[in-house]
Amino acid sequence: MTDPRSRRDSEVTFTPVSRAARAVRHTRGTVAGLFRRRDATAVFAGVSVAYLLLYLVAIGRLVPGDGEVGLLVVEDLSLALRRTGSFSFESIARIDLAAVSLLFSPLDTLLGVGLAALVGLNLALFYLAWTQPAACGVDSATGALAAIPALLSGTACCGPVILLLFGVQASGLLLTAFDVLLPMAVLLLLGSLVLASRNVDPTLL
Repeated sequence: MTDPRSRRDSEVTFTPVSRAARAVRHTRGTVAGLFRRRDATAVFAGVSVAYLLLYLVAIGRLVPGDGEVGLLVVEDLSLALRRTGSFSFESIARIDLAAVSLLFSPLDTLLGVGLAALVGLNLALFYLAWTQPAACGVDSATGALAAIPALLSGTACCGPVILLLFGVQASGLLLTAFDVLLPMAVLLLLGSLVLASRNVDPTLL
C-alpha cells in the first residue's frame, strides 16, 4: 500500500510552483555554466555591447561628435533622477570623444545595460543550444527555434532603433507604445531565457 506521505511529496513535486522553481534553477545553472566557455562568453559580450550601443543611439544618448574631446558635468547631480519620459531620465554629463558624444544618464545607461545583458544571454544560450543539439535530444532545426523568442523580444526593445535605421519620424503615439513595449520586452526576454536554457545541458559546459 502506498504511503500517503510519499503520495503527498510526489504531488508537491509536480505542482506548477515546483516546476517553475526547477526551471529557474536550471536556467541559473546554465547561465553560470555559460561563462565557463570562452566562445559563449564572447558571444554574450559581443551581442551585449552591440545592443547597448544601438540602444543608446536609439534613445538619443549616443550622438555624432563635433571633433572635440572633453568632459562636461552638470553641477546639480540630482538631475539624474529627473524623468524626461516613462523610462528615460536627464543626462548629467557630456563626454566628447571626437567622432561621437555620449550624453551620460546613469539610469538610462543602467537600463540599457540590463536590456543588453538579457539579449546577450538569450543569444549566447541559443548559440550553446546550436552547438550541442544532440546532447539535448533535439536537432539543429529545433535548436534554431529556441532563438525565435529572444529575437522577437529583442526586436520589441529595438523598436526605436528600427525606426531610426529607416529614417521614420516616431509620432507621440508610437513613442507611447514603446513605453508599453519596454516592460513587456523585459518580461519576454526573461521568459525566453528560461525557454532557451531548456535546450542546453549545463553538465556539458
